[in-house]
Parts: sequence; C-alpha cells; structure tokens
Amino acid sequence: MRFTTCGRIIATASTSLFNQLRISSRPRQVALSLVCANRNIFFVKRGFSVSVTMPTATGVYGSFDFRKVTPEELEKQVDALIEEQRGAYDEIAALNLDEVNYDNCIKRLADLMCLRATKGSPLDFPQHAATDKLVREASSNAEQKLEDFDVEMSMRKDIFDRVVAYNKNIGTKGLLPEQKRLVEKLIRHGKRNGLHLSEEIRVEVKAVKKRMSELSIKFQRNLNEDNTKLYFTKEQLAGMPDDFITELAQQKDDKLEVTLKYPHLFPITKKCRVPDTRKEMMTASQAKCMEENTPILEELVALRQKQADLLGYKNHAAYILEERMAKTPEKVDEFLATLSDKLQILWTKEKEEMLELKQEECKKYCYEFSGSLDYWDFRYYMNMVEECKYAVDQNEVRQYFPLEKVTSGLLHIYQTLLGLKFTHVPDAETWHDDVKLYQVEDSKTEEVLGFFFLDLYPRDGKFGHAAIFPLQPSCEAVDRSRQVAVCAMMCNFTKPTKEKPALLDHSEVETYFHEFGHVMHHICSRVQYSMFAGTRVERDFLEAPSQMLENWVWEKEPLVLMSGHYKNGEVLPDELIEKLAKSRKANAGGFNLRQIVLGTFDQKIHTRGKADTKSLFAETYMEVMGIKTIPDTNMPANFGHLAGGYDAQYYGYLWSEVFSMDMYESRFKGEGILNHEVGGCYRAKILQPGGSKDAVELLRDFLGRDPTHDAFLRSKGLKA
Repeated sequence: MRFTTCGRIIATASTSLFNQLRISSRPRQVALSLVCANRNIFFVKRGFSVSVTMPTATGVYGSFDFRKVTPEELEKQVDALIEEQRGAYDEIAALNLDEVNYDNCIKRLADLMCLRATKGSPLDFPQHAATDKLVREASSNAEQKLEDFDVEMSMRKDIFDRVVAYNKNIGTKGLLPEQKRLVEKLIRHGKRNGLHLSEEIRVEVKAVKKRMSELSIKFQRNLNEDNTKLYFTKEQLAGMPDDFITELAQQKDDKLEVTLKYPHLFPITKKCRVPDTRKEMMTASQAKCMEENTPILEELVALRQKQADLLGYKNHAAYILEERMAKTPEKVDEFLATLSDKLQILWTKEKEEMLELKQEECKKYCYEFSGSLDYWDFRYYMNMVEECKYAVDQNEVRQYFPLEKVTSGLLHIYQTLLGLKFTHVPDAETWHDDVKLYQVEDSKTEEVLGFFFLDLYPRDGKFGHAAIFPLQPSCEAVDRSRQVAVCAMMCNFTKPTKEKPALLDHSEVETYFHEFGHVMHHICSRVQYSMFAGTRVERDFLEAPSQMLENWVWEKEPLVLMSGHYKNGEVLPDELIEKLAKSRKANAGGFNLRQIVLGTFDQKIHTRGKADTKSLFAETYMEVMGIKTIPDTNMPANFGHLAGGYDAQYYGYLWSEVFSMDMYESRFKGEGILNHEVGGCYRAKILQPGGSKDAVELLRDFLGRDPTHDAFLRSKGLKA
C-alpha cells in the first residue's frame, strides 16, 4: 500500500469514495496504509481507559491493544460493521427521489464516511502493527472484506441517483462552501466510478476495482511478512563502526546476522567498504518479493488501464491526475523532464567525483576497478562525498542524536511553533510495550484536538518503512459534536541496547521531523466532513507540509534543541552544524534524479497500460542515471507506493517540494524559524483546512501570492 527506497510514501487510497485515506512516508523510506475500525468504544485520557457506549468529544474510539484481540473477534467485528453500514446505505437508497434533502442524504453519507473511517481502523491497522501473525493475517483479511464492501458501495447507482436528484431538485445554493464541495465531490466521484454509464460497464468496473483491491492488499502483505536474513563475517563488514558490529546477532559459525530492514540496510550500503557485501545486500533488497509481487504489479497495471478504458480515459495516469494539482500526464512529463535536464549538469560532476573516489579506494584495497559506478555503489559514494568534501562524519553526528533527546526536542519545537500542548498518556492500552500515546491540546484554549501513537522500533511482522496511519478523522461526528483526530506514526529506528541508547543518523532525524509533520497535519485539521479531514488534500500537495518542516533539521536553533551527545549531553557543535548545512546540497543531482527515475517509471507504466516492469525499470534507470540495475532483481516488486495509493502519483514528492520550499523561504526563513505567529498562520491556513479547499488556494492564503519554483530550484543548487 505504500513505498520506495529513496523517497517517502503515504498510505493507500481506498477504492471507495466513502473511505478515508491513509498516509505516508519520506521517499528515502517508503510506506502505506488504510483507515477503518471496530464496535468496541473506549475513552482514553491521561492514563485512563474506560469502556463507554457513546462517542465523547475527547474520545479515542476502538481498542488498540491488539494483544487482547483474537482473529475470530476481528472477523465478527468486520462482519458487524459491514452489516451496519450496508443497512444505512439501503435506507438512503430507499428514499423517493423527491424526498431527498441535505440531512437525509448528503449529511447521512458524510456520517457513514466518518463511521467507516473511525470504526475500521482497529480492524485494518493490526496487520501493520500486531505482534501475533494470526492477528495480522485476520486484519489483512478484514481489510479485504472492507475494501470489497467499499467497492460495492462506491458502485451503487441508487445512492448516486439520490445525490444527483438532490443537486437537481434543491441544489447547492445556500450551502456553506465545504457542504457545497462535498456535494460536488460525491457527484464527481460517482461519475469517476462510471455510475452514469450503462449497467454492463458498471458491472465490469466493479469487478476490476475488487480485483485491484485484492491485489494491492496481497502486495503489501508480502512485503510486511518478508523476513530475509543475510550472514556475513566481521571481515565482510569492514568499514562498519564497532558499535554497529557489536549490536548484530552472532551465529554459531561466528557469522553476523543482518536483515533488510533500514537499521541494517542503510548503514551497510553507506559505510561497508567491501563491494561484494554491498552488492549482496542491494541484490537481496532489490529482489525482495520479486517472484510474488512482480506478477501482482503487472496485473495491477493492466487492470488500471482497463478501468481507464471503461471510464473513457486515455490511460490510468490521465484518470488519476484529473483530480491532482498537475491535472494531466503531459504536465507531469514536462515537469520531470525539465527538472531532469537541469539536474544532469550536477550529476555529471557528482559522478566524476564518485568515480575518482572509487578508483582511489579500489587501488588502496586491491579491488578490481570497473571504470564505472555500480548500482551498489550509489549510497556508499554519496556518503563518502559528504565525508570527504564536506568533512561530515555521519557516525560522529549520530552520537549527538539519541532518540529520546531528539523526541523531546522535536515535540518542544512543534508545540512552540504550532501553539500546542502534548501530554504523554501513561499506561495507555497499545499494541506493544514500546508504543507511547500522547494527547494533543490547543495551548491557549486547552481544547483536546487529538491523540497520536509513536511506534518507533523495528520488529518482525511490523510495517517496514516510515508512515503515518490515520486511525480517526477530526470532523463532525454523527451527533454533530466534534470528533478528535487519532493517528499512529510507524518508523523503524535502531533499538537501544544496554550499553547505548538508540542513536539516529541525521537523515533519520529528518525522516522523524517529516513524518511528525504528517501527524500534525492530521491532528490540526478542523473540517466538517471526514472526506476533507487532515491529509485528504490533493496527493501531489500532500507531502508539501511535511517537506516544509524538514528544513528545521538543517538550522542551528532547532538542532541545538534536538541534540545532546549520549555520553555527556553536549549539543551538536557549531562546527558540525555548519558542515551539515553546507552538505545539504551534496549529491543533489544524484539523489533527485533517482526520484525522477521512480516518478518517470511510475508514469511510463501508467500511460502505456502494460509493462515488463523489470526491463522497463532497468531501461529507465540507465536512461536517467547512466547506471545498470542488478541482474535478476526487480525493484518495483518492493516499491510499495505503486500498490499503496501512489500509482501515477510518485512525481508528487518533487512536485510538492516546489511548494514546501516556497513556504519555508518566503515566510519562516524571513520571519523566524520558531516564530509562533508564522507557525500559527501556517496551522490556520495550511493544516487546519485539510482538503476543504484546493491546494493552490491554501498556498495563496498563506503566501499572499501565487507560488513560484524559484526557492525550490535554489535549494537544489540550480539557477531560478
């Protein structure tokens, strides 16, 4: 349902217009999800968990201690939820066309979306978090049932006809802007599902949607359950820091066990000087789930094209982009191609520097020099460029970022900036002892806005990337009271040991700051309807608010608040901060071109309608990067974004970064990094409206003008 290796990702988009979206992660890591729930209702506040029967203004609905749920209970709960929802839809469908009004049709549909999003999450989310494999499997099955139901409801012409009748008989005159937008969206989504077409076409579209849902869930389940392990001698891990080596599990033959999870994959591919070891790690990573997921992905591509054909669109990309800021595949192609041309100038120079370093190292350690960069060289020499050219020793830097200190500083910064108060909820019921729950209040009014879970360490069966899972939308509840927001932040940072706390690389600090930006977007939202809650904005704007906040981890004032050497508490020295700041543009060509590879590949498969993904990815990588992929691998088979709601939309990471840099440079950089007045404006103009306005309107409201590309190009070291 979400991801990549060099980018952030977000959760899966539901097949149903009535379902709530889930969210995402940074492109360096990858991610996904969905929101749903059960019939158990709990009120959680300041350490108390009490069973109640009615929603409360500050309530967390549903139990999230998945250690107390059985697979059988999940099955019963999902069946009950579906029965409850179907009955409500049947009541709407039974209305005479001349009886339809706002309350008995439009408001009722909005209420069902809210209930579906809220009651579904304790059923769907366990597959990404539960420690019991049987519970994870039951949750995945529950998601499949819910997705099938969502498809069924989204294809009900009798419901669509009543929305159309309301619009025709009564219309939107006199409605509030968000209410009018809701009606317009319901009609548009109905047409995008083919509800205005013949019954024959509708039946086909419904079958295609159900099959796509089934395949997407299976794709993600395969990734979640993958537990590949590799074994190396200490000599094969030459170049790795001693503390990394000592934390690895040692086998009877003295070999050390490593996994493909980020705390092992990234450090080894960045620091291990043995080419064969890096090659083995990257080969295993790029081949992960290849046999299972390649046919799934290629069937998805074909089905998406079939749906586009049935609905009268040229291709799947055209269908998707109709509701995005970019609007057309041609606009996306132009954006990616233009930026690629500009970045090639940087990449040409960067490759020369990397090849010089590779030649020197091959000579030093008697390795064969091939005269070119290999796929498994990319991260290693990017890291070496930072160390050699900018004197940034990432191993030294990470000593200043113990996770607890970073978390404390991060929470302080966000509270100060956005006018919030976070309170840890002790003894809260969660799915694992490592997980913490926090309550969020407005610092002035003391109104409870929501809750967030932090689940930061890797474990078997857990979602393997970095992402935010919306569990409960902030919106108007059925009884017209305000329902608070709830979400979970899932990351995979290195766990602490008895000798040493969890230490983060600077890139992981950046990831943490980015993902928490999604948490704030979800919780600070203040809309009437769940359809527009939190991150329910255009997908190619979704990352902008979080990308904007990444800038804080490159500035002295925030870095001082988030750093403290794990041995003596000393903050990150000015010298290191200056080196980090200068290194920000290091490898800008290569890193961003890799994003262009992924975005271009995504557009290619979704404009052609069918694809040999293995050969097409290899072709695209060579075309853009000038580097061969690894034989007998297929990275797209573990590119979770493509089955998790980013289909034809991966370009959005770079697209939204255009707006993130404009917001940062124009307002915060000029008026103060921790200026709470600008932060308050950002919360009110960007976060609070959610998707109740078009993204370009949000930007105009905050910037006071139309956005431009200038700051973005400067951030890449290019001329505006």
